Amino acid sequence: MADQIHAYDIGTIFQFEVQEDDVAVDISSAVTITFYFGAPSGATKTKTGVFVTDGTDGLIKYTTISGDLDEVGPWQIQAKVDLPAWQGHTEIVQFTVYPNIVDPV
Repeated sequence: MADQIHAYDIGTIFQFEVQEDDVAVDISSAVTITFYFGAPSGATKTKTGVFVTDGTDGLIKYTTISGDLDEVGPWQIQAKVDLPAWQGHTEIVQFTVYPNIVDPV
C-alpha cells in the first residue's frame, strides 16, 4: 500500500498474506479471492483479487482501478479466500483516503 492514498488514485496495490497461526497458508488451490472495501459512507465495494505469485506463499493483492477510491476519509479493507476445503478472512486494515487539490473530472 502507498504511504498516502488520495481520492481517485489508480494503480494502488493492496496486499495481504493469508496466515493461520502466524504461518503463511498455501492458497494455490483458491477458488475465489475477494477484497471488501468499506467506504466512509458505509458502502461496501467487492473486488476480485489475484495471487501475487502462485499462491503457495499465501500472498494476494488487488490493484485499484478508476472509481474504486471515490470517497475521502477513513476506509477499511479485508480479504476473503475460498479454497475447496477451507474458507478464511484476513485481518481488517484501516486506511485513509486523502483529498486532492483538484479532483479528476
